[in-house]
Amino acid sequence: MSTFEALTGDHAVAVAMRQINPDVVAAYPITPQTETVELFAEFVANGQVDTALVAVESEHSAMSCCIGAAAGGARVMTATSANGLALMWETLYVASGSRCPIVMSLVNRALSAPINIHCDHSDVMGMRDAGWIILFSEDPQEAYDNIIQAVRIAEHPDVLLPVVVCQDGFITSHSMERVEVYDDSEVKGFLGEYKPQWPLLDIHNPKTYGSASLYEYYYEHKRQQVEAMDRAQQVVLDVAAEFGERFGKRFGRAYHAFDAYRLDDAEVAIVATNSTAGTVKVVVDGLRDRGMKVGLLKLRAFRPFPAQQIADALRPLKAVAVMDRSISFGATGNAGPLFLELVATLALHGVRAQVADYVYGIGGRDILPRDIEQIYHEAFEMAQAGQVRQPVTFLNVRE
Repeated sequence: MSTFEALTGDHAVAVAMRQINPDVVAAYPITPQTETVELFAEFVANGQVDTALVAVESEHSAMSCCIGAAAGGARVMTATSANGLALMWETLYVASGSRCPIVMSLVNRALSAPINIHCDHSDVMGMRDAGWIILFSEDPQEAYDNIIQAVRIAEHPDVLLPVVVCQDGFITSHSMERVEVYDDSEVKGFLGEYKPQWPLLDIHNPKTYGSASLYEYYYEHKRQQVEAMDRAQQVVLDVAAEFGERFGKRFGRAYHAFDAYRLDDAEVAIVATNSTAGTVKVVVDGLRDRGMKVGLLKLRAFRPFPAQQIADALRPLKAVAVMDRSISFGATGNAGPLFLELVATLALHGVRAQVADYVYGIGGRDILPRDIEQIYHEAFEMAQAGQVRQPVTFLNVRE
């Protein structure tokens, strides 16, 4: 039996971590992630889990500790935000290159400087080529559900890659919503017992982690990561399907690589991630009531990027507006990473829709329904004109 609780996104992730009961959690506090590990530390102190909670001196040390524990055969989790993630930078690549199935909660926050503790996606978009599977969460319920699924994805023998689960700093991490919390035994049954494939501490089958790999073999090791990421496409879907079968029936929740919201007969659409997608849905419903054929593609899995499926979903559309909460400095038009990824995907798969980018919400600046409605109106103008007037718009920025 499940129960309903009023939880913030941070608290929801902590509850999921309690149910997962990982062997090791190593973390360092940083706003707006701190609440997750604080709450989990209470679970440890109260004897509700038997996790070894390691309080380290930095985020670099946190990920280093996680890598060592995962290599030893432990089920491992951590959490961070923004500058903390940046301090992990070197070790992010070590985690994926060493095929460590670590699960990390990332509460998205702007990177300094200037100092800012509010939401944008510059942190996660900076790690998009680090070899991690990346999942987005619209609300606390999805953050909770994604964390549970992430364990199965990371530990799948065809994958063995670390997974990061994102949610928006303060917007969902500190906002309280109704969350369906599943029975502890059901979560445990879904996850199963972790049986590491290549534990370093298996003394009867010696193995090496972290050895030098020069030009004779390094390329092949990277090729193995490519193949694992390719296999992860189907694993993400398979785990989501099983999760939905076990937990989603009651309220019709289902997970995919992305959600197509009222997209079937749409003429124009927005592509968005995380909490903004929830606001876009409200705008879509309002515009639909006024007879406008609009839709939303809410991306859940950014890595691996579901290129073919996205191209097929957007192929019938006349215009697409991408909402990017980060900037790829010096790229074409200083556009956002999601736009650049999507444009490449549509071009490679022969989709002829007009596409424009809207960079928004940098440093936590509000995005309002009227702003999203304006984006849809401009998408219709693009569709009618058959061309993009302004490829990149920095929404609501002062001149």
